[in-house]
Amino acid sequence: MAKMNIPSLKCKIEMFSSINPSEDPSKVESSILNIFPYCEINIEKFSIKGDSNDLHSLEKIHQAIHSSQSQRIYRRTMEKNLKNNSTWFYLNKQAAFTKKIAICEESDESPLGPIKIVLTSTNIDEIIDWLILEKG
Repeated sequence: MAKMNIPSLKCKIEMFSSINPSEDPSKVESSILNIFPYCEINIEKFSIKGDSNDLHSLEKIHQAIHSSQSQRIYRRTMEKNLKNNSTWFYLNKQAAFTKKIAICEESDESPLGPIKIVLTSTNIDEIIDWLILEKG
């Protein structure tokens, strides 16, 4: 597989998910780490947060966007949620647990609640373009 061309742009990547009483926190943590292996995890009683400043953390998202031809849906979602230097999108938590990446347009598309991915960068438009447009 070709090495991905990752731009040298600063970007804060945050992942948030609720932890339902019926869920095992370690499984929710696995769901995030399956998709974002380069992140720091912080688990609280009812929520989990992941943090990364490394665009390598988005490699799996980038690959999924291009392999499933879902550029339009990601672009539409990220542009709709764009505010100042930040945008966000939801991923299906159960899919992430099985190492699959499935974007949710609405939070209720993921029965146990989604993983919310927040991207913040002074170059947010370039980050979105890289994610959506550039083939690996």
